[in-house]
Amino acid sequence: MAAAAARRAAGLLPLLSSPSGARIPLRRALSLISPPRSNRLFSHPARPFSTSPFSASASASNGAAAERTRELHLYNTKSRKKEHFRPRAPDREVGMYVCGVTPYDDSHIGHARAYVAFDVLYRYLRYLDYEVRYVRNFTDIDDKIIARANQLGEDPFSLSKRFSDDFLSDMANLQCLPPSMEPRVSDHIDQIINMIKQILDNNCAYVVGGDVYFSVDNFPEYGELSGRKLDDNRAGERVAVDERKRNPADFALWKAAKDGEPWWDSPWGPGRPGWHIECSAMSAHYLGHSFDIHGGGEDLIFPHHENEIAQSRAACCDSSISYWIHNGFVNVNSQKMSKSLGNFVTIRKVIEMYHPLALRMFLLGTHYRSPINYTIEQLNVASDRLYYTYQTLHDCEESCQQQQDNSGDSLPANTLNYIQKLHDEFETSMSDDLHTSVALAAISEPLKVMNDLLHTRKGKKQEKRLESLAALEEKIRVVLSVLGLLPSSYHEALQQLREKALRRASITEEHVLQKIEERTAARKAKQYGKSDEIRKELAAVGIALMDGPDGTTWRPSVPLSEEEGVVVKT
Repeated sequence: MAAAAARRAAGLLPLLSSPSGARIPLRRALSLISPPRSNRLFSHPARPFSTSPFSASASASNGAAAERTRELHLYNTKSRKKEHFRPRAPDREVGMYVCGVTPYDDSHIGHARAYVAFDVLYRYLRYLDYEVRYVRNFTDIDDKIIARANQLGEDPFSLSKRFSDDFLSDMANLQCLPPSMEPRVSDHIDQIINMIKQILDNNCAYVVGGDVYFSVDNFPEYGELSGRKLDDNRAGERVAVDERKRNPADFALWKAAKDGEPWWDSPWGPGRPGWHIECSAMSAHYLGHSFDIHGGGEDLIFPHHENEIAQSRAACCDSSISYWIHNGFVNVNSQKMSKSLGNFVTIRKVIEMYHPLALRMFLLGTHYRSPINYTIEQLNVASDRLYYTYQTLHDCEESCQQQQDNSGDSLPANTLNYIQKLHDEFETSMSDDLHTSVALAAISEPLKVMNDLLHTRKGKKQEKRLESLAALEEKIRVVLSVLGLLPSSYHEALQQLREKALRRASITEEHVLQKIEERTAARKAKQYGKSDEIRKELAAVGIALMDGPDGTTWRPSVPLSEEEGVVVKT
C-alpha cells in the first residue's frame, strides 16, 4: 500500500514487459520509488475453458482497489449515456465478448477500427488491474462464406480457415493482443442446439419445415437496445418476405439444409445455425448468461445485438449484459465504405504502403464512437507523427546509455511536473470513455521537452538532464503500451517507416542519397536555386532533407503538396 501511494504521488506506473518478454527496467531516475507489481499488458497466461463465468483460481492480488487513480466511465448504448464501470464480480474479474469476423474475404479498415478500439479497452482494463476474460469469435459458417466458396470452387471450411488465419495476421500486425479465447461456430453446434431448445421450451420460437424462427411477438422487450418499435422492423423492399413467418420481423435460429451446403443433425432435421444465435450461445458458454461487456461495430446494434438480447433472455430469463459498447463507422473520402462504391479498403492494402502502427495511430486519433474519415492525407499525418515520436524516443534511448548521475538528488521540479501532468491527462482522458485522441495529444509536450533536452544548447546544460530524459521516456512508454503503439524496437520501427516512405515515393534510398550529394555540391557551388529545387522535388514525394552539423540526412514526411490542406484531428 505504501508503494501504491508513492506511485500515485509521483505519477508513476507499473513496469512493463516488452513483446519479446524482456523486462524494461525503470531508469535510475525512477528508482527512488518502491517497485510496483509487474503490469500484465504483455503477459496473459492461458486459462481453462469453462461454462462458468470465471475460473475460481483468480489471483487474489488483483483486488487492490486503492491502486486505481481514476474511475472508468463507458458509454452504454442501451442506456444512451456514460456510466461508471462496475464489474459484476467483486474480485475485479471482467467478462468481455466482442463479435468477430465472418471470414470470407480480406479484412478491411472497418474491422481494424473495431478491433483496435476493443484492444485498447482490453489493455486499459488490464492497466487498471482488472483480470479480463476477452472472447472474440469467428463466424466460420455463414451464407456469405458458402456463396464465396461456391464462387471459388473451394470447401467453405477451408476458405473460412484461410481468411481467419489472414485476419489473425492482420491483427498481429496492428499489435492487437490475442483475446483470451477465439471460439468458432462450427465447434459449438451442440451449445447452439441446446439454446434453441430452451427458446422453444419457453414458447419464444416455432418450427416451420425444418427451419426454426424466433417469435418477436412473444418477447415484449424487443427493440430496447436499438430504440426501434416492432413496426419499424418489418421487412423492407429489398428483403424477400418468408410467408411462413408469423411476423415479418421474426428471424432464423436454425436453417434447414440446402443442397451443397454444410449441415448438422438437429431435432428439427439437418441444417445449420442462424447468424444471431451463434454469439448468444458462445458468449453464454464462455462467460455465463450474464457478464460485463458486449461490443462490436455500430452496424451490429440492429439487428444482430438486438436479436442476441431477445434470444439470450428467451433462453435464460436471468441473462443480462451490463454494458453494450459500439464503435463508429469508417468513411472513405467522406463516403460510406462499400464494395459497390469501389472504395473498399483492406488492411493488407494499407500496410503495403504504411507501417501498421501508422494505421493504428490514425484510428486512435478519433474517438471510437465518432465516425472516422479515412484519407491518404490523414494517414500520412499519422505516419509522420509516429516517426517523430519514435525518433525522439530512440534519440533519448541512445543518449541515456551514457553514464547517469547516481547521486540521490531528486529530479528537477519541472520534469516531475511534466511527468505528473502526462499521468493525469492520460488517465483522465482514457477513463472518460477512452478518449484516445486526447491521450495521444498529451505526449506532445513531453516529446517537445525531450527534444529540447536532446538538441538545444540550453537543454543540454540542464541539471539531471539524462535522468530527466529517462524518466520522461518511461512515462511515454507506458502510455504507448496501453495504446498498443509501443514497438519492440524504436530503431526497427524507424527503419520500417523509412522503407514504407520510399515505397510510397517509388524511389530507392540510393536515389535519395544521390540527390543529397547533388544538393551538397550545388550548395558548395552557391547554386542555391538548384539546391532548393532538389529539396522541393524530394519533399513533394514525402522525403524531407535535414541539414545538421554532420551533414544532410533524410526522413519521411507528409508530402509537400498535402501539408497545407491537412487538418489534424484530436
